Amino acid sequence: MAVSVAQVESMASLSNDLFYDILRRLDGATLASAACTCAAFCSISKEERLWENVCSSMWPSTNREDVKRLVSSIGGFKKFYADCFPLIVNKEVPEFQWNDYLEYPEEWTEAEYYGDMDEFESVSPSDFVSIVDIRYKDKRICSKVLWGIPNANGFNGWFYNCPFRIDLLTYSARDDDHEGEVTLSVSDGLPPIASIERERKDGKLWQELCDGIRLSWIVVNRKIKQAANLSSWSPLGGQRHWPTDKDFLIRFGSILPARDILPCQVVECILIMKFRLIHTEDEGVKTILKLTELSMQLGDMGGAYVNGKNSLLVLKEALRCPRSKNYSEALESCRLYSKVQSELKEEKMRNESKLDRLCILGGIAALVSFCYYLL
Repeated sequence: MAVSVAQVESMASLSNDLFYDILRRLDGATLASAACTCAAFCSISKEERLWENVCSSMWPSTNREDVKRLVSSIGGFKKFYADCFPLIVNKEVPEFQWNDYLEYPEEWTEAEYYGDMDEFESVSPSDFVSIVDIRYKDKRICSKVLWGIPNANGFNGWFYNCPFRIDLLTYSARDDDHEGEVTLSVSDGLPPIASIERERKDGKLWQELCDGIRLSWIVVNRKIKQAANLSSWSPLGGQRHWPTDKDFLIRFGSILPARDILPCQVVECILIMKFRLIHTEDEGVKTILKLTELSMQLGDMGGAYVNGKNSLLVLKEALRCPRSKNYSEALESCRLYSKVQSELKEEKMRNESKLDRLCILGGIAALVSFCYYLL
């Protein structure tokens, strides 16, 4: 019996619709790689619809119509993905030099410390948009969009002189998908916790939370049409049972350039996520965590928070800094910053200790001299 053999069609004979159907199933990194394989894939991969699907899968906030218009206005979804998928990498963390940090308030004039006023006047709080997405084990648990920086036009310009801070949960963005409480439960993949005492011993909930939680905090500047992801995606660290037994604090962030803005040249973008355990299994209810804080601040090398005026300049500069798809490079820049900051803190403590000893010796010498004078 003769067996008929189906003729295999060449790649050139396949329709563009089939190519498109193949490419639309890929994630962003794979789609970018596929675009380099042949001319047909390269041509089709330029379709904005493909990158819109990639972005909506990666960042659910981009499904909103107002965010779609924003992304289109700054160059489209392909550019948005290229800007926001790689993490910020700052390899210019200065080497530790105590004198540089100790003396800068005297060496810098007020005009130098607060930066170029002409440049500052070109930066407005309303230029910035925050696009935030939280996932737990690849499941979206929260998406928020914040237009502008709240309370930036406060009375007597307090925003520009006070420490910069954005409390995302305090402000309700328009058309927010999560107007109520944001919670995590056993149905989301959390392990059941019998009691706080048991959790303090084994830390199972804390470990699962750190391993599964992911944060993306994208900042867009509408005026200069640039965007960047200021989060480290995975947690950089945290603290469990603080400030109370039921609280879990997780820290994300990145190292941002501040050259010609602040004397320390680099600052840390500190993103804090805090959960509170509101139910345990021994209460007859499944384990539930409630998101109680999601905030952003900028801290300098000395541990002080950067004011609003300088923070706007730093955020604008951050949108131009180098990025990498290599997560280890982003972690390395954070590790180097922490190392230099720790050395600075230790040196400061040593200098304060020396000063304390000098004061004690001076007091003893004064007392001895006084007693000698009386005798």
